[in-house]
Amino acid sequence: MRAVSLPPVSYAVTAERPAWADLPAGLRDAVAARLGAPVRSARVASAGFTRGFAGVLESTDGARVFVKAASTAEQPHLVDWYAREIAILDRLPADLPVPRPRWTLHAAGWFAVGSTAIDGRVPELPWSAADLTATLAGYAEVAAALADPPADLLGVGLPRLADLAWADLTWWREVAAGREPYPGPPPTAAGWAAVLPELVRLESLLVGYAQTSGLAHGDLRLDNVLIDRTGRAWFCDWTWLCQGPAWFDLVGLLLTAYGSGLDADALFAGHPAAAGAPPDALDAALAALSGYYLTGANAAPGTASPQIRAHRLFSGGLALDWLAERRGWHRPER
Repeated sequence: MRAVSLPPVSYAVTAERPAWADLPAGLRDAVAARLGAPVRSARVASAGFTRGFAGVLESTDGARVFVKAASTAEQPHLVDWYAREIAILDRLPADLPVPRPRWTLHAAGWFAVGSTAIDGRVPELPWSAADLTATLAGYAEVAAALADPPADLLGVGLPRLADLAWADLTWWREVAAGREPYPGPPPTAAGWAAVLPELVRLESLLVGYAQTSGLAHGDLRLDNVLIDRTGRAWFCDWTWLCQGPAWFDLVGLLLTAYGSGLDADALFAGHPAAAGAPPDALDAALAALSGYYLTGANAAPGTASPQIRAHRLFSGGLALDWLAERRGWHRPER
């Protein structure tokens, strides 16, 4: 078994968010009105990388709702993200393990959205067999339902992963052109020159491979999964749903399985979402993700959690190490 690689901070505690009491009184009153009773308790979500409010609220009459909220003046990007996600949740096929929208509101200069509260936990690392099995099974269900997406979901205006890949996932091209610095130690003893042309070639393949009719979550990571008390996996944070292959989601999810010392190659190859993927699809996605995360580590937005840089370095390092292992590159000691 390969050595286990863990992030410097658990994904369950990466967030820095305002407390419920820190929100404007007018917003809290408006949310309580939607609940139908005063808020008795608020459990702020400790996972994630945005600074918006997110947490499970419980009213005095026992009603529970998961609420996200952001200031329209100070966090307009989050307002847009939350509005987009709630529109997507409203149109996802029924019976999938995803939250369902309840309401939206504007109050006191803030925007808030309510959805069903999932009583669950973020999986721990290294992955347990039970949690990973449940997550992969749940994603197989999601991927199958989104392979032929309903027209009203497409009507939200979903971006194409092929376009996103060209604009946001070809960072090795930027490094090769001298527009981005080399992101840390190379994956071979011979240095970056030995692998950079191959990284550029592989990441460019994703643009063509991503042109499919199905949909991808677009941000499928460990911290966007919740395991409920029955052991079922639920999938959250749907802002980045896009037109693209489900196997791309699978690669992003399996980065932490690789870091957990598991046979991520076999997990990818044996998953229904990878059926029909091009032979080098996994390598193309790993090249693209490694460049995206590693070059983006030093450009993390100040509006995000301070832990986002460590997350990007960790994720990019896993993607590059996994790719190096698959390509037979001789890696220097780290």
